[in-house]
Amino acid sequence: MRARDEAAFEAFVAARSDELLRTAVLFTRDRGHAEDLLQTALVKVYRRWSRIDGEDPYPYVRRVLVTSAASWRRLRSSQEIVALPAVELAGPDATEDVAERERVADALATLPPRMRAVLVLRYAEDLSEADTAAALGCSVHTVKSQTVRGLARLRVLLGDAAPATLIEEC
Repeated sequence: MRARDEAAFEAFVAARSDELLRTAVLFTRDRGHAEDLLQTALVKVYRRWSRIDGEDPYPYVRRVLVTSAASWRRLRSSQEIVALPAVELAGPDATEDVAERERVADALATLPPRMRAVLVLRYAEDLSEADTAAALGCSVHTVKSQTVRGLARLRVLLGDAAPATLIEEC
């Protein structure tokens, strides 16, 4: 990779990795897995960095992150997963905001992967229906139906709270 491309890649990672990590955490529900997922996606992007067109490479990198998350789910479902005992590092956090984010994240984790991806991209990433469909490689109708069904499930799980607003705050 040329020095100019390498500098551009490093600048992109420095500027946008926090947003990508937040999205990865919402996909995986585990910060450690999210960091691994983001690293895997960035390695894939690094190899193709000089060929990425457009002024903002973020949509391309986000798509690599989404497809990598999908392939990780397939890999994890076919591998043996060892459950480790839960380790509590500190006492529970008493703040209402943290508790509410945890409640929403737990509810999101119960949704099927495609439905969760649609809701995360639509509300946490603030993408349009068309952009979400492009990121997931599906039709706009699929995004609409998955959004309606996902929000309905979250309403049942979360009660009267507005699920879309809660997802945006995660």
